[in-house]
Amino acid sequence: MTPSFSGAGGPGDAGDGRASGPRRPLTYRDAGVDVDAGNRVVDLIRLDTAATARPECLGGIGGFAGLVRLLASPRRWRDPVLVSGTDGVGTKLKIAFALDRHDTVGLDCVAYCVNDVACSGAEPLFFLDYVGTGRLEPEKVATVVRGVAAGCLQAGCALIGGETAELPGLYGPGEYDLVGFAVGVVERDRIIDGSRVRAGDVLVGLASTGLQSSGYSLVRRALLEVAGMRLEEFVPALGRTLGEELLTPTAVYPRLILDLAARYDVRAVVNITGGGFYDNIPRSLPDNLGAVVRRGSWPEPPVFDLIRRAGDVADREMFRTFNMGVGMVVVVPADQADAVCRAVATWESPALAGPDGLVRLAALAEPPRRAWVIGEVVPAGRSARVLVTDRDGREF
Repeated sequence: MTPSFSGAGGPGDAGDGRASGPRRPLTYRDAGVDVDAGNRVVDLIRLDTAATARPECLGGIGGFAGLVRLLASPRRWRDPVLVSGTDGVGTKLKIAFALDRHDTVGLDCVAYCVNDVACSGAEPLFFLDYVGTGRLEPEKVATVVRGVAAGCLQAGCALIGGETAELPGLYGPGEYDLVGFAVGVVERDRIIDGSRVRAGDVLVGLASTGLQSSGYSLVRRALLEVAGMRLEEFVPALGRTLGEELLTPTAVYPRLILDLAARYDVRAVVNITGGGFYDNIPRSLPDNLGAVVRRGSWPEPPVFDLIRRAGDVADREMFRTFNMGVGMVVVVPADQADAVCRAVATWESPALAGPDGLVRLAALAEPPRRAWVIGEVVPAGRSARVLVTDRDGREF
């Protein structure tokens, strides 16, 4: 029997000002969670996720877990090692909220996870996403997840599942969080871990697509708060609006990295994310080695100068926060550096198969075909393992 709730004076007593009589029983939807909307999201994303399937996948989305079959065999993997990574889009989402554009942030989510996995020489195998929001809007979430599927298509991994959580009161109106989880696979004797790096090896920088998805708290503070710029504002130096620049998707590098590793002696791979050059490069080098990065050996996209001037940001802070135009770094022997740069310039991305809209979206995350020798590996210094110098060799 469903109980009825009434005033303190007993059944039917409305003396305290509250309505008398039985109340309608509460539902989960009354509390702010719409289960039907969650089911609607699954229906909307089913075709996009199916386009990312790999032969190892068993079943589709909608179950309690994603299933992937991994067998060791002479034709595929002899001694496979699974490599995992997780990351989120971060405060770049605030730009998406402000512009009400949600189709590209999924690319960023995938890129930051699979690029980390590729640093070990691993091929991305499968991906899961998490979307948390205050009120579930199925079409908006489906747009976000479509970007995730497009990122997976570009990376060659399967989107095998995820979680959409409706959490009333935890997020503001129109806000959501987006996090991803990637698993890759690599032969044990093909793991890239930096252990073979030697002094005299060369750093080859792979071009970024711009800011990618790091440092957006500083970006918003410098450009929007301090400089008072508007996202809809056309910026001549950028050749487009500020919002378009800030929502440029992160490049998805694994296919390019794996191709280079198959053809050249790639001894380390560095993802230039939060922490920039100073914090990320040492993660891929033996403890007794450091690196000199020569600023001016590659062109810095104008968005970085815009941030520097708007916020009066010191050069060292810029290089510790942003990629400055270098999305990833591969470390190779000096006699292979020029060949690696030429290979990047002439690299042909594999043709992608899927719905036309999904393929077009995935193309936005193709790595730029530009690479430069940006520095070299040196014995570690006493104070800093990474030195960034200007054209005259002076550290800043």
